[in-house]
Amino acid sequence: MKLDNNVVSLINDKSFAYISLLDTDGFPHVTPVWVDTDGESIIINTANGRKKQKLAKKGSIVTVTITNPSNPYKYVMIKGKIKGQTETGAEEHIDKMALKYMGLKEYPRNSPDESRILIYIDPIKVTKNF
Repeated sequence: MKLDNNVVSLINDKSFAYISLLDTDGFPHVTPVWVDTDGESIIINTANGRKKQKLAKKGSIVTVTITNPSNPYKYVMIKGKIKGQTETGAEEHIDKMALKYMGLKEYPRNSPDESRILIYIDPIKVTKNF
């Protein structure tokens, strides 16, 4: 599903997102995250081994809510499925996100014993409140 220009614009802004995945105990696991898109998929960058990365199995259902940074009552809720995960390009991508969210050219919290991973989400239903 191609995301419309308003949704892409919100994602490209310094907007925070909340990713909700179903945890093993049956409750939602909700985490605030930086968010990106390629125009079709939602992209989340995380460290390998974190809870959200482990729960984001291919085909799993997910909800991503993205709030407007200037008015959090305006938001987009995207329901979808995990398309997949890859380490390819994840280190470069976290630097891109550090520039967007922190104004830094390099992500300052990189650790040599931690690898990054990109989670791709296919949107199925988009609900806009703006």
